[in-house]
Amino acid sequence: MPADTDLSFPDYDNPPVPFFEKYETKIAPFVVFFATVLLTVLSFPPLRAPEFAYVLAVPALLWAYRRPSFKRYAAVVLGAQAVAWTILLSWLHHVTWVGLFLLGPFVGAWIGVWFLAAWWLLPQVVGRGAMVRILAMFGLAGLWVVNEGLHTWLFGGFPWLPLAASQWERASILQVAAFTGAGGISFALITLNLGFAASLHRLFFERGLQGLQRRSQEFFAAMFLLIACLCVHVQEAFNRGAYAVPMGRFGFVQPNVPSTVKWDPAAGPGILDTLEQTTLTVAKRRPDLILWPEAVTPWAVRGDATVQAFVEDLARKAEVPILLGSIAIEPPVAGSPADAAETWYNGSFLVEPSTGLVSGYYAKRHLVPFGEFVPLRPLFGWLEKFVPIGGDFAVGEGAGLMPVVANREALLVGPLICYEDIFPGLARESVLAGADLLVVQTNNGWFGEEGAAFQHAAHSVLRAVETRRPVLRVGNAGWSGWIDEFGSVRALIQKVVKRNPDGRLVSVASSDPNETGTIYFKGSAIADVSRDARWIGRQSFYVQHGNWFGWTCAALFVAGVVLVRISPPPAVVAPEDDTDEPGAV
Repeated sequence: MPADTDLSFPDYDNPPVPFFEKYETKIAPFVVFFATVLLTVLSFPPLRAPEFAYVLAVPALLWAYRRPSFKRYAAVVLGAQAVAWTILLSWLHHVTWVGLFLLGPFVGAWIGVWFLAAWWLLPQVVGRGAMVRILAMFGLAGLWVVNEGLHTWLFGGFPWLPLAASQWERASILQVAAFTGAGGISFALITLNLGFAASLHRLFFERGLQGLQRRSQEFFAAMFLLIACLCVHVQEAFNRGAYAVPMGRFGFVQPNVPSTVKWDPAAGPGILDTLEQTTLTVAKRRPDLILWPEAVTPWAVRGDATVQAFVEDLARKAEVPILLGSIAIEPPVAGSPADAAETWYNGSFLVEPSTGLVSGYYAKRHLVPFGEFVPLRPLFGWLEKFVPIGGDFAVGEGAGLMPVVANREALLVGPLICYEDIFPGLARESVLAGADLLVVQTNNGWFGEEGAAFQHAAHSVLRAVETRRPVLRVGNAGWSGWIDEFGSVRALIQKVVKRNPDGRLVSVASSDPNETGTIYFKGSAIADVSRDARWIGRQSFYVQHGNWFGWTCAALFVAGVVLVRISPPPAVVAPEDDTDEPGAV
């Protein structure tokens, strides 16, 4: 036998360490970072892959189970969230690059705080009883909802793209929002993420489990929750077509005025010409009400006699009421000091063909920081608003419902201006006041033709389901359309290319959401809107009881943490002795 023959045998008692476990500390941070960024961006509009929202947190959660150092975990997760949200909010660069690189990382860090709580809690539940693990999972899901809820009011509030908004085109999971608000959808989605992570950890990293022991009770609990949400859809939305009754015919006007010239006095006459042309065109189809977007007139409709006369004359020509977004300039009240300034409101106004501008109007209740006012002006007074008119706008009070007649029935319209539809409490207040439908008048023209319009529209879907009221949206350049009480997009105003009978291709405005076109165009269109007879004059559970689910989620988190802390620690299993020689002890 040659001297150099290798007679070594495999060491069956010490098998080689799997590649990933051997290099986990080096590979995991990169995998988690890039997977988290990719899955988060893919989950939200304008991309149409909402199923990724079921797993967008799984890489970071699975890594949390592995007990990486806090500094490394925090750096990776917070960094990934900062990058992901800067990408999702990239449309903000059309207004301010500085704002984009401040807001994106800020939102990402806020969301990343939740992952730090998961890093602390998840390793503690390994090996504990099923009920402890399940309640801890629900507690973390509750903390996610609480964290999203804080976005609504802290620092003025910017609850843009809650996890629920990722599902805006999946009506099957949305219906639970009529009971819980959008937080119920987010709760279900993040619970699925936690369930998947728990199952993967149990399958691949928890040693000594055999057969059925490798099943994850957290995963089954999460799946049961998902099925419960889908059952709500079956109960609420099944056979809903049988209950549809006509509400009215509505005209949508998109003037597509560029933000660069919107407040230029020289461009004012051209803007009025566009409004007249598009309005008279849609009026030929005899709508019950014509909708204009936010702040669409180049001068204030209330405070400028010329503009008021223009819209009143146009309504008479069209023979149709117009609900328009514009500015109100109110003089100082009687008894004010001689140097008192006038008050500016961003409002919604109704113009009747027979009586002209209605005296009552809706004034916007939630203003855009640095757009309509400068917060903490003594501190930030050196900064200017990016809307170059007037001083700081004033905050409106009350729902300001507008009485209109459609399909020969009296209706109360609840206006929401700009990004007010991202605040669930405002839509709820309008429905509590008696609104039969909600109308969102906005101007996304500030943010280009990127993702902002679709991301914004996703919130209107959530408000429709929460309140069980139809939502009509009209934008300066899009997204305009109709969303029914169950969150389905029933009309989407687009410019589509069709072939004439003579074979020529022409561009026309369409309200069919099944057609493919662009939402960014100048024009007008009609939508015949219906409503569900079961919800006429009826309020959803969410509208009646408000944010009860948020408080429940806070209690769930506290209960989960307490239970983990007081439950017995997992038993330490002694290594098995696999010696099978006779007499071995």
